[in-house]
Amino acid sequence: MLITLVTFLLKGLLVTLQIFLIALPMGFLLGISLALVRVYGNPWFSKFAVVYSTVMRAVPALVMLFIIYFVITGAIDLPAFWAGSLSLGIVTSANQMEVFRGAIQSVGPEQMRAARAIGMTKGKAIRYIILPQALRLAIPPWSNEVAIVLKDTSLIYAIGVPEMLRQAEYFSASTYQPFLAFGACAALYFLLTFLTNRGLDALERKINITI
Repeated sequence: MLITLVTFLLKGLLVTLQIFLIALPMGFLLGISLALVRVYGNPWFSKFAVVYSTVMRAVPALVMLFIIYFVITGAIDLPAFWAGSLSLGIVTSANQMEVFRGAIQSVGPEQMRAARAIGMTKGKAIRYIILPQALRLAIPPWSNEVAIVLKDTSLIYAIGVPEMLRQAEYFSASTYQPFLAFGACAALYFLLTFLTNRGLDALERKINITI
């Protein structure tokens, strides 16, 4: 029975990691882009970023998942796996935007002024002066968002994608051992979250600049 359980969960784990590795980088790229627009963009783009963040953080991830899966995929025939991955990426992008916005704004404005005073363009100042510092500062709150995205992959269960929770449900239904199935699933989520957070803690210590 344990071998069967491991087989089921490993199949689901692979799908869970695939969803995670699509949603998190997507959220990172969108989030940091929107954060820069929010802080340094013109008023119209900045307002768009504010509205995007407000709306996406107010809508539950499961509702966004259902909107994309049942509405959008009906028009473009998007597989459930990609609907789930994109919905998580959109939701986390708003959260990551706020993480990076706070980190960018915590870098003193005098550094931008100093960079411009020595002839750097605004874009170069952001790239070489602001972002390296902001990304260091963002690691602790960003690690929380990483854990949230990892756990939220379980929501894709609702649209039939065979991720880890769905595979645990399959095992439970076939063996009538729900405690074993979902207990093992919970242990795997804990292990994944623990390892990612410890890894980010180690990265923070390594690149930390002590003044």
